[in-house]
Amino acid sequence: MTTIPTAFPDDMELIGPIVRLQVQTASLKCGEKPHRWFDPAPIRPVPALRLDAGGVTGLDDGDIPDVHHRDHPQSKFRDENGVSVGFTGHYVRIRERYGDQLTDGIAGENILVDADRTVNEADLEAGIVIVSGDGPLALEAILAAAPCVEFSKFCAGYARDQRPDRHITETLQFLHQGIRGFYATLATNGVSAARVAVGDLVYRRTSRG
Repeated sequence: MTTIPTAFPDDMELIGPIVRLQVQTASLKCGEKPHRWFDPAPIRPVPALRLDAGGVTGLDDGDIPDVHHRDHPQSKFRDENGVSVGFTGHYVRIRERYGDQLTDGIAGENILVDADRTVNEADLEAGIVIVSGDGPLALEAILAAAPCVEFSKFCAGYARDQRPDRHITETLQFLHQGIRGFYATLATNGVSAARVAVGDLVYRRTSRG
C-alpha cells in the first residue's frame, strides 16, 4: 500500500486510491462521420502507467502507448488530453440512469479513482497529486472531458445507425461537467516521466500554490 510522506502538505484532500489503470490502444470511435459508433474493445487494463509530457504509456508485457500519446502512430494528442482521469462515483450515476452494462472504466479514462461522490472541475482547479511508490507527482490543467455523441448513443443503447435525437442531447448534457471524466497534464517540474500503479493514492489540492 502506498504511504503518505511524512512532510505531506496540509493543503491536500484525499479523494481515494487508484482502482484501475488502462490505455486505449486505438480510437474508441469507429467508422466515418456521420455514421460513427463507440466501441470499447481497444481498452486494455494495465497494472501501471508511465506519464510523460507526451501522454500515457501502459506498462505490462512491454510498453503500450495510449492512442492519445503524442508518439502513437495514430495519435489523437491535442496538448490538453495526454492523461485522462475518472471517478467511480460518476459511474454509479451513469449506471443509475442507463444500466449496469456501463461498467467502471468503459469510457476509456487512463486513471480511475475510487470516490463515492461526484467530482467537478472546480474541485480540481488547483490540481491533483498522486502519491506513487516513487513519490508525489502532480497533474495540472484539469479540464472536464466533453462527451461525444458516439459515447452518448452507446450509453443510451442506441443502434449504430440510429440518428441522434433529443434523448441524446439530454445524455450529452448529463455527461457534461466532468461526469464523463477529465483531461490533465503531467506537471514535470524537472521530472521527465513518472510511474503510477493501482493502489496509489490520489489527492486534490485545496488551494493554488
